[in-house]
Amino acid sequence: MNLPRRRFLQLAAGAVALPALSRGASALDYPARPVRIIIGFPAGGGPDIVTRLVAQSLSERLGQQFIVENRPGAGTNIATEAVVRAPADGYTLLLVTGTNAFNTTLYDNLNFNFVRDIAPIALIGGAPFVMVVNPSVPAKTLLEFIAYAKANPNKINMASFGNGTAGHIFGERFKMMAGVDLVHVPYRGNPFPDLLGGQVQVFFVSIPPALGYIQAGKLRALAVTSAARQEVLPDVATVGEFVPGYEASSWEGIGAPANTPTAIIERLNKEIDAGLAEAKLKARLTELSNPPMPMSVADFRKFIADETDKWGKVIRAANIKLG
Repeated sequence: MNLPRRRFLQLAAGAVALPALSRGASALDYPARPVRIIIGFPAGGGPDIVTRLVAQSLSERLGQQFIVENRPGAGTNIATEAVVRAPADGYTLLLVTGTNAFNTTLYDNLNFNFVRDIAPIALIGGAPFVMVVNPSVPAKTLLEFIAYAKANPNKINMASFGNGTAGHIFGERFKMMAGVDLVHVPYRGNPFPDLLGGQVQVFFVSIPPALGYIQAGKLRALAVTSAARQEVLPDVATVGEFVPGYEASSWEGIGAPANTPTAIIERLNKEIDAGLAEAKLKARLTELSNPPMPMSVADFRKFIADETDKWGKVIRAANIKLG
């Protein structure tokens, strides 16, 4: 049977359109079953708590369970690779964090490319750190600390949770921008006992675990690392007030395997942002020193690219190596 050319083209166009319509329909029906959010951190920590709050919000808004699955190990790379290898159907998501941005430079032989293989969905929030010192340090302000450090090069010990961790990298950026020499002391365990005892003198750490010590006068907060002052420490200046241009925060967001349908990504972005705007969730995240930072998919993609570039430069300049 010979079809007229116009009729043939109409039928061909219709055949091509069917898969697209099918994909669109499935996106409209999403989610039709429970969704997993895989995170590369142990249960009970800050990232885990934040993820579970967002998962609960999504479950309530979308009528399906969003289940948090902890897969710690290899600096979050085990969890990230699991999501990279998962079907791109919106039913396996990833908690993406600043650690992913660090790892792009810290690891030479990853089995994936984070920027290429994970599709950004939504930024949840940013968690600033606080720069604390043992009270024996004769500096009441950040300017006094910088002057003291310059007068005593390589005599002040800077603790961290290990090479390549956020506190280490944030501290190295401070050293570069403030022009001071501090001795990095990485810990496999908890640095707080040695910090309280004076064996190490300064520590860049997330606010929640340090807050009790600050309020009790056992540690002195010199500055927060965020661009703006924090509600929980309203009298503590930002590093940037004295070291112009300095800003450093950990952050959490949600991603998915590359090639996840755009309609699903956009719907998740919309629902996550709407949840973050609700008073109850907003207040809870703020209590955790992790104020919400909703943004569009495109803006989140740019944010990740900027963070990866920013911290990659610090890691290379400071010659930070794992181990």
